Amino acid sequence: MKQVKDFIIIDNISINDSYSKLILSPADGAILPVILPGQFVQVAVEAPDVFLRRPISINDVDRESNTLTLLVRNAGRGTAALIGMKAGEKLNILLPLGNGFTTECKAGSRLLLIGGGVGVAPLLYLGRELKAKGHHPEFLLGARSAGDLLSLDEFRSIGPVHICTEDGSEGIKGLVTTHPTLNESYEHYYCCGPAPMMKAIASIAYKNGTNCEVSLENMMACGLGACLCCVEKTVKGNVCVCTEGPVFNIESLTWNQ
Repeated sequence: MKQVKDFIIIDNISINDSYSKLILSPADGAILPVILPGQFVQVAVEAPDVFLRRPISINDVDRESNTLTLLVRNAGRGTAALIGMKAGEKLNILLPLGNGFTTECKAGSRLLLIGGGVGVAPLLYLGRELKAKGHHPEFLLGARSAGDLLSLDEFRSIGPVHICTEDGSEGIKGLVTTHPTLNESYEHYYCCGPAPMMKAIASIAYKNGTNCEVSLENMMACGLGACLCCVEKTVKGNVCVCTEGPVFNIESLTWNQ
């Protein structure tokens, strides 16, 4: 059930000049609602000339500490204001929104979670949940350079991590779509990142006969399907990504038509 709640910032961890992790807990001490990997939140930002909430993927959930983590990229005035906040300050958040990834797979499945840039954000929580269900998640992560790779130690604590960078400063030089691990056999691909990357992964999945889900990053203003900013064409017609997604099986999209 969707909720509008105030959260306290427990910690603001700066990763580099562009990214921070905000660790949040409900201000009223209530238990976090059920949150599925791949869902997102809409965050109210108190900053000049910022009127709309900002949609942000849920990076991680820790039930023991009753906290959720948001990976925030500095992409403009709104997100810059979020990155500049301090522990103890409050954020008003609408959550949980959208539909998440499928976590029910064949027992012991070998799964590949593919992320590029800030698209790695929802894969951490997804990987934890898949591992907890007895599956074998692996990660294929891409970035422009080694300094742009995020949360590697956390990903490695869950499963094997395959890396590629455009400049070759870490892992294999090139794009994730050319990484040799895509020639191996996996039960399922999960993918989040730039649209061209996801479409290329979808094409590989079609070719390999691999089940594949993607998390779309269409512009979202309201998160409730009212503003129609995030419409995506599917095999059943146009839908709002914020309510029908952001996660879609590629079979429901028109990318291969």
